[in-house]
Amino acid sequence: MSDGRTPRTLALILAVILAAGPFAPQWTLFLLTIALAKGLVVLGLMLLLRCGLVSFGQALYYCIGAYAAGMLGRYLGMTDLIALMLAGMAASALAAWVLGFLLARYRGIFFGLLSLALSMILYGLLLKTEALGSSDGFHVLPSTLFGVRPADAWVRYAVLAVAAVAAFVAALVVHRYLGTPLGRLAPAIKDNEIRVEYMGASARYAIHVKYVIAAALAGLGGALAATTVGHIDPEMAYWTTSGEFIFITILAGTGSVVAPFLGAVIFGIIHTVAFGLSPNTWQMVLGASLLVVIVFLPNGLWSVFRRRKTA
Repeated sequence: MSDGRTPRTLALILAVILAAGPFAPQWTLFLLTIALAKGLVVLGLMLLLRCGLVSFGQALYYCIGAYAAGMLGRYLGMTDLIALMLAGMAASALAAWVLGFLLARYRGIFFGLLSLALSMILYGLLLKTEALGSSDGFHVLPSTLFGVRPADAWVRYAVLAVAAVAAFVAALVVHRYLGTPLGRLAPAIKDNEIRVEYMGASARYAIHVKYVIAAALAGLGGALAATTVGHIDPEMAYWTTSGEFIFITILAGTGSVVAPFLGAVIFGIIHTVAFGLSPNTWQMVLGASLLVVIVFLPNGLWSVFRRRKTA
């Protein structure tokens, strides 16, 4: 999308969600909120994928954000949804800033496997920590908005509205970032990192920045998911969770900041329908869907819009 069309498209999507939300069923609001939370994680993965890097451990920061939000409520009594989301984002960004000095040195499969190893280390630690519920996890306190608990009929809509605004702001910020010199380095790093260094830019620094941004978005999504579901457990850091995010990234493509959220919504629809029709073989349906996308749309679903624009 052009620089002018993307903000307008994001604003239009936000307006539709906010306007249609009060009339949608409660289960639809819940699924859409979870899709937005996953879309935030995938938005960060898109930045890394543009550099040619695939993180198999993005669930690490998704889990850190969720546990940060849950622990603030459990030990400090903090329940404000916006404050919990910001805390989850900050905790994940801080962890990524520290680990990024190590991960920014690696490329290809080494980057992916190292990120996966770090995620599984957190998973193992959480399994052994009885104070955090061990394998069962623990419940998250019901969230409030500016200190006020919405009425039961409006809780889902209030959370969705906050999630939609957060996704809008995050997508807009990432869109602006991609237009900066540092953001534009991603394709060059993917094509030829040595030439980037000859130009005087630091590929390692650029990757470090993108890694921190991706982690902050994952932490934001994790905190949102934790407060929406009301429960967190170590499975949020397991490798299958990271695989789910990669699945959505491949499904959506990297052509626009809108694509991650579109992919997350479609993934949620496929998962819900497949699980409802065949609870024991729903993974096969997801795998077949991914295979179809890879064969016919190797650049993701967003490439359909680009083809229409080109035509």
